[in-house]
Amino acid sequence: MLHCETSGEAVDSEAIHDIFIVGGGINGCGIARDAVGRGYSVYLAEMNDLASGTSSWSTKLIHGGLRYLEHYEFRLVREALMEREVLWRNAPHIIWPLRFVLPHAKGIRPAWLIRLGLFLYDHIGGRRMLPPTRTLDMRTDPAGRPLKPLFRRAFEYSDCWVNDSRLVVLNARDAADRGAVIRTRAKVVDARREGNLWSVSVEDTTSGKRSTVKARLMVNAAGPWVDSVLGTAFGRNDVHNVRLVQGSHIVVHRKFDDPRAFFFQNRDGRIIFAIPYERDFTLIGTTDRDYEGDPSGVEISDDETDYLCEAASEYFAEPVRRDDIVWTYSGVRPLYDDGASKAQEATRDYVLVSDGSAGTAPLLNIFGGKITTYRRLAEAMLERIEGHLGKKGPPWTRDAPLPGGDFAADGYDGEVASLRRDYPFLAEDHAARLVRLYGTDAGSVLGAAVSVTDLGRHFGADLYEVEVRWLIEREWARTADDVLWRRTKRGLKLRPEEAAKLEDYMRETGAGARSAAAE
Repeated sequence: MLHCETSGEAVDSEAIHDIFIVGGGINGCGIARDAVGRGYSVYLAEMNDLASGTSSWSTKLIHGGLRYLEHYEFRLVREALMEREVLWRNAPHIIWPLRFVLPHAKGIRPAWLIRLGLFLYDHIGGRRMLPPTRTLDMRTDPAGRPLKPLFRRAFEYSDCWVNDSRLVVLNARDAADRGAVIRTRAKVVDARREGNLWSVSVEDTTSGKRSTVKARLMVNAAGPWVDSVLGTAFGRNDVHNVRLVQGSHIVVHRKFDDPRAFFFQNRDGRIIFAIPYERDFTLIGTTDRDYEGDPSGVEISDDETDYLCEAASEYFAEPVRRDDIVWTYSGVRPLYDDGASKAQEATRDYVLVSDGSAGTAPLLNIFGGKITTYRRLAEAMLERIEGHLGKKGPPWTRDAPLPGGDFAADGYDGEVASLRRDYPFLAEDHAARLVRLYGTDAGSVLGAAVSVTDLGRHFGADLYEVEVRWLIEREWARTADDVLWRRTKRGLKLRPEEAAKLEDYMRETGAGARSAAAE
């Protein structure tokens, strides 16, 4: 990108962008991809790494939200259910079906109410490929083995699993490949209307250098920081649109061998999931509690840890103890503040709000939302954008695979077998992991390698230099955390000294500069 110096701040000398997007989470990257694919010019700025906020701290589910039916969120549930198979088809490497076992516990929700909810779940969302609900006898079904013997009956239903942070990165990658400018570590510090244009000051948080970008329309997709952006960048200090709700998870050594997940009802009316995670672990969560403060500083509390351990231990025959925990993560969900009395009752639906009078540059804000409906949110946002900038191309993302996802929804095993034929030196688990992350691009990651030696420096587990270079050059990775936690989850496998060596390597190779080339 060419720049010229004006009053100490670089000015973007390219053509004025149609759309400037604040925020590199799932909503911002999904909108960027949809918009650029329709013919709009797009500039996206993320102040940290892609998916470094809410979008990487979810429960990793593409689901309708069975419990949302209790709060009469029928439109949201139906839209989410309809999206499950759409997203699965377009990204079968990072999204796949998952069966959930819901043990019936007396004294919480009656069986007839659960059956009614699951009947609606099966029939209002256009389910075609996912199998329907069935009833299990827990005395004979393998799902009953890790549970206490007091659970005699359960209901099994379908939803999908998603690698959430990779969903964000792949949307950004596709947007960039189609011409969007994607900048990470780029903080919006000021935004001013100049007639019918926005003048946006963007600071590189690594170098401190600032540049000015011009755009016809702005989208505020800053997630938990959406009100903060309105306050600091736009001078709107009186806004309060979102309710910040903390959700925390624990990851423990694998508690069960069954490939299905569990849906546990708690005595307080809340629910938690126990989900097979990264082959060797079980993911347990989530909590729901109001949060105040900087979303970047959120951490699991002792109370939350105890709550998750105790809630899971009500079901598992072998209790979940603090000593079992290998990792925890917490995130803040920016729910639209609808005045609900309890955090778990606040709507998960999204709200789009326009700001600006006729003849001035428009600002479109996103409040709330959930990862399952990000693509539909993007389409709804594009309808708003078309009203301001005029219509260009038609909607297109429904049948457009994400990078690496151009294979059949049930073709994962075949892709793994194909990769091992092309690279016979790969261990089966290594090949399976690469296809889960990169799909049909796994061969491009490995390149011309004909032996393990050709993969370059070994950082630990099955992480090698060739993969790290791909993440730097193609996926905006700049730090070890970017690689270990948001791109690969190898942080669960590498020892601290190995992670430190990876950080040294990325610093020595100038990961920041190399990653910037992808932008």
